[in-house]
Amino acid sequence: MKQVLVLGAGKSAPYLIAKLLDMAGECDWFVTVGDLDLEMARSRVNGHSRGEAVRFDVNDAQLRDRQIGSSDLVVNMMAPRFLELIAHDCVRHGKHMISVSYRNQALRELDADALREGVLLLCELGLDPGIDHMSAMSLIHRLKADGGRVTGFCSYGSGIPAPDNPRDYPLRYVITWNPRNVVMAGEGGAQYMEDGQIKIVPYHHVFHHTWRVEVPGVGALEAYPNRDSLSYMQSFGLEHVRTMIRGTLRWPGWSETWAQIVKLGLPNEGARIPALGARSPREVVEMFLPLSVSGPRIETRIARFLAISPTGRIIENMRWLGLFDETPSGCKGDTAAALLQELLERKLPLAPDMKDMVLLLHELEVDYPDQDRPAERVTSTLVAKGEPGGFTAMSKTVGLPAALAVRLVLCEDLHLRGSQIPTHPSIYTPILAGLASEGIGFDERVMPLA
Repeated sequence: MKQVLVLGAGKSAPYLIAKLLDMAGECDWFVTVGDLDLEMARSRVNGHSRGEAVRFDVNDAQLRDRQIGSSDLVVNMMAPRFLELIAHDCVRHGKHMISVSYRNQALRELDADALREGVLLLCELGLDPGIDHMSAMSLIHRLKADGGRVTGFCSYGSGIPAPDNPRDYPLRYVITWNPRNVVMAGEGGAQYMEDGQIKIVPYHHVFHHTWRVEVPGVGALEAYPNRDSLSYMQSFGLEHVRTMIRGTLRWPGWSETWAQIVKLGLPNEGARIPALGARSPREVVEMFLPLSVSGPRIETRIARFLAISPTGRIIENMRWLGLFDETPSGCKGDTAAALLQELLERKLPLAPDMKDMVLLLHELEVDYPDQDRPAERVTSTLVAKGEPGGFTAMSKTVGLPAALAVRLVLCEDLHLRGSQIPTHPSIYTPILAGLASEGIGFDERVMPLA
């Protein structure tokens, strides 16, 4: 019997674990779920005869060795900062790893070692990154096979509240995935190419650098640039495009508030704040304001520092989030980022009667230089909604591709090895087919390019 080890049982993991357990009999494997929160891990396994929950501390080297060494494949659902640590252990023990996290430079540098040990390190296998790559590559390869030349590529992803919920929050957002990733989004800045011009966006400009995107069947959203789009030009075989953009979508209004929270400096994991739990959010925010900023009320001082209206929507959103509260925060961490994360989790939960929604949108400009055929704009859209009180759309679209990849590696003899992302047909073809069989597919439209 094959042994599958899932590391991390948080918000994105429930559907993955349920699917792996559902396939356990057919694929003859046993699923071990490890998390620092043992009760959460147990709730995910839910007494299944082919699964068990264990307490897993990623910083315990002996425990990592024991769990990874006794598995056949590791599914890494932990925070991105642990990716390199887990990948190194997998290579050392000769175990395959599937991860939903972005493949970083350290993982690229493990390629030779993984090849030598016959190990597959398959990253970026969730929703975004993941389904976005696989669907884009399938589309790009099909267009090229038809004689097309891709001249422009834009790809957007999102996890937001569904528009038909019974209520909404002022920030028009809900927490359905790792909340730390929400807090630290954009911290590395971004770069992309538009009409042949490279654009570099530092962190403090990311959420100011927005534009409007129309999503078929959904409406107008705002986009901001997502990480390094240029690095995917080679991966996608698009070295000659004039536009290469990967972006994140939000309901209008999120970015204007978050841009000011970033400008204040609150998504800060560097500065340690003594006795943070005994301090109020207002007291912490005051720490980030210069002494030179005066005014009778904190709202006034923040507005002057940020050059925004003291009575406008941004200040009201900050108030609603709890940044001006004067009671002790009770925060368990010791940084402003930890406090911000706890406030987001308190104020932006997905209530039992609410649904989340995930979106993927590809927009490609294509010409046909060797054919008497006009240039085209091809759009491909995925819209999926969660089930109130059930699985979130985020959990399903992050977890299902990873679960299908486990089956592909352990049961269908995928021969790829080394450090990979899912841009190869041997990966994306069966996984996209598996997604479609479960109702996760794309609506494609082709229009003349004006």
